[in-house]
Amino acid sequence: MYPRNSSQAQPFLLAGLPGMAQFHHWVFLPFGLMYLVAVLGNGTILLVVRVHRQLHQPMYYFLLMLATTDLGLTLSTLPTVLRVFWLGAMEISFPACLIQMFCIHVFSFMESSVLLAMAFDRYVAICCPLRYSSILTGARVAQIGLGIICRCTLSLLPLICLLTWLPFCRSHVLSHPYCLHQDIIRLACTDATLNSLYGLILVLVAILDFVLIALSYIMIFRTVLGITSKEEQTKALNTCVSHFCAVLIFYIPLAGLSIIHRYGRNAPPISHAVMANVYLFVPPILNPVLYSMKSKAICKGLLRLLCQRAAWPGHAQNC
Repeated sequence: MYPRNSSQAQPFLLAGLPGMAQFHHWVFLPFGLMYLVAVLGNGTILLVVRVHRQLHQPMYYFLLMLATTDLGLTLSTLPTVLRVFWLGAMEISFPACLIQMFCIHVFSFMESSVLLAMAFDRYVAICCPLRYSSILTGARVAQIGLGIICRCTLSLLPLICLLTWLPFCRSHVLSHPYCLHQDIIRLACTDATLNSLYGLILVLVAILDFVLIALSYIMIFRTVLGITSKEEQTKALNTCVSHFCAVLIFYIPLAGLSIIHRYGRNAPPISHAVMANVYLFVPPILNPVLYSMKSKAICKGLLRLLCQRAAWPGHAQNC
């Protein structure tokens, strides 16, 4: 293994948007708005599912997990983005950088796992509707959630251990206002092949999740095509629209970020920044919007919640 040295005592320097240092205070305004939308959106989903008992079903438990991971991903980047763009504080210690990197990648890996679990939920609901309640019991959903936490946490721990043995004698300047594994290992002044390979394995696991999701949808579409009623076909597919869109807005930026970090070394720095920000910010912002718009149960739960909080006499009763 690589010996540890004093280079890890030197702080890393975070970076804002390339070429826009003089506008960082203004850049934080759209970033702050995105954080606000993501926190409020996912927080609302958590509150609505928790408060309304009719939403205490496997499908909405998985949605609860998705909102939790999105909220965790959003809050993982908030402290350093705030420091860089609003306070102009670029330094971050090596331990703090590792903790943030661990949180970002754990929640990203969890999102991939939750999307796979949600695909399994849709497969059972459409392909085995009579066995749905016996297969996806409350206890089994809890076991799946616990398995996702263990899978993602234990898979990322070796990544941290490998990084602690790397010496950093090159520039300590990172490419983003937060710490990513791909960004840190490029600063190592020794061979980081093992780190890179392990990171690639984790990416391949996420790709495997996507393949399994795709297979589940192939089986779902085959089942739906076998339904004679067009109305029933549409109803079945409508229950998958939000999840299908959530899969696309997560995996497309993930693929773009992985490709540009591994093969786009000569690409403009702004392209790296844009892909990283799209990957980290777009899913937490759009997922609550998608599920609020497409899920009638979530919409009704949200309206009832708003009615209950309304100050007008008799308004809650009318709801």
